[in-house]
Amino acid sequence: MGRLRATLILAAFLALTIPLMPVQALFARVRPSAARRFPYWYHRQVCRLLGIRLHVEGAITSGKPVLLVSNHTSWLDIPVLSAVAPVSFVAKREVGSWPFVSSLARLQRTVFVDRDRKSAAGQSANEIAERLGQGDTVVLFAEGTSSDGNRVLPFLTSLFGAAKPSAGSSVQPPLDAVVQTLSVVYTKLHGVPLGIADRPHVGWYGDMEMKAHAWALLQAGPLDVAICIGPPIPLADFADRKALARHCETEVRRNVVRMLRSAAPGEDIAVTVPLDTAVGRRLPAAATSSNWR
Repeated sequence: MGRLRATLILAAFLALTIPLMPVQALFARVRPSAARRFPYWYHRQVCRLLGIRLHVEGAITSGKPVLLVSNHTSWLDIPVLSAVAPVSFVAKREVGSWPFVSSLARLQRTVFVDRDRKSAAGQSANEIAERLGQGDTVVLFAEGTSSDGNRVLPFLTSLFGAAKPSAGSSVQPPLDAVVQTLSVVYTKLHGVPLGIADRPHVGWYGDMEMKAHAWALLQAGPLDVAICIGPPIPLADFADRKALARHCETEVRRNVVRMLRSAAPGEDIAVTVPLDTAVGRRLPAAATSSNWR
């Protein structure tokens, strides 16, 4: 039964996607505003095909450029976050070489980052700042990789360079740009709560092969996803990229732990503060949970 489900979903996905790819390509050329919105509609249909039910707390600010900072668990994060609002993504350079996936990523105006070359990183930072200047909502997976879904990995402050560039940078984000955090937890499979041992089956991380993982997940059944969106804060309120990264990591970690525990939205979550291993002191604002690290 699982193989039949996966086959039907895959066939429906291709039947939906392939005819729409040239439509999005045309929008990208002649109607940039439509090119921003169209993937939002498309990914909502994809989530319906996959049986993904979204449970969203909070909302993404409209009418302003938004840097949306999120934790990262699975390739499923792409359709899930794209079904919440019109967004584009920051992805590692390797994604730009993956067959078919790279075409979809480019059509959604993904910014590819080469972390191995400092000169390329500066160029990518400028592109992200330019996107914010165009009023886009840009998703940054600040862990720099994906996790097993049971924890939040430390945020990489270098990835925030576009949002808080040095004073001499040629491209600065717009003055009205804001940052919001987005915390994602996959909570149920077939309506049954996912536990610590089950959640890594949804997560795509380490050296997992994407095709095998996707095929297994398509067979598994419908998923529920909890999403918590933090309030908007002006980027100008942060002194530098490290302060911005600490704020985002604290908020994402706290909300992920709360959702993993099925705690109420207003419930206070006790978190521990991780050691800064580089200097042997405790960070003043970044928080982690000993239960989920």
